[in-house]
Amino acid sequence: MMRLSVIVPVYNMASGGKLNFCMDSLTGQTLPKSDYEIIAVDDASTDNSLEILRDYERKHPGLVKVIHYERNRRQGGAKNEGLKAASGEWIGFVDSDDWVTPDYYEKLLKRAEETGADMVGCDYSLVREHTMEVGQIVQNNSADQTGVLDEEKHKKLLMRPGSMVIKIYKHAVIRENHLGFPEGMFYEDNCAGPLWSLYFTRFERVEEPMYYYYQHDVSTVHHITEEKCRDRMKAAELLYGECKMRGFLDAYYAEIEYRFSELYYVNTLFSYMTGVKHPRLSFVKALRRGVRGRFPRFRANEYYRQFTGEEEQKLIAMQAESDLKFFWYYRIKLCVRRMKGNKG
Repeated sequence: MMRLSVIVPVYNMASGGKLNFCMDSLTGQTLPKSDYEIIAVDDASTDNSLEILRDYERKHPGLVKVIHYERNRRQGGAKNEGLKAASGEWIGFVDSDDWVTPDYYEKLLKRAEETGADMVGCDYSLVREHTMEVGQIVQNNSADQTGVLDEEKHKKLLMRPGSMVIKIYKHAVIRENHLGFPEGMFYEDNCAGPLWSLYFTRFERVEEPMYYYYQHDVSTVHHITEEKCRDRMKAAELLYGECKMRGFLDAYYAEIEYRFSELYYVNTLFSYMTGVKHPRLSFVKALRRGVRGRFPRFRANEYYRQFTGEEEQKLIAMQAESDLKFFWYYRIKLCVRRMKGNKG
């Protein structure tokens, strides 16, 4: 069996050399070419991303494999198609506007072989230009989440799984447990990441920032819309449903309650109010009703009280008393903050 399959979902990444920089970093890995494959899945791009990928496929026969389909299914659909085609013992994912160091996969695989881990990750660096110089380093996971994964460590990973693109996963675990991604939506990893983490038995890290996360204005995290907010809510609902169906709800109730309330409500509420140009009171009401319908006592959760900011807790308490009061208080507060920022 091939050692590694790297899955790259691609949608309209041709401009500015983004796709080329990503693919060059993958085809230039220090692993023997016979040890890995790059499965690039074109998700109905409307630019010339597919032509770029076909060119890499021609230049690197047997290494680069291109899948193309006409209907856009977002990253989750592209990743699922990649998983179907993957033949590697290990699976890795890379976003098509990011890139990795030349020895990225060699070092992750070596760490797996040394420790017997079935999931291995590292840290990443934030960069705003195409460079191999390390930018702002971000720790993707913490030391207390690594090693043999007992219940306590699974709880920690469920709470903070870290990014999925900065890991490799044993393919057999994915297949045996029918793991995949939600399709046709943003934030698919918000559902898949925590769920997947519960099935792995040993997690190890390479203490280096070997993944470059490209910061640019059109990325998913920099442009907030109501559609994206609804997708985050959907991701939380899907995570809850999968955990319940798979028998995890009792053992990890407090963690799932917090993750649901954080994704569905807290993060969505404040990103919606801050990022959407014309927020609607009806949407804010629906958020509160939705979280209370699933977890009516979420504000008593130990993790909520520990990890949710004091100011956010006060504002959420205000909304519990009156949606209207919260809505207009927050809008005025934001307006004043922006006016002060403009004067500065």
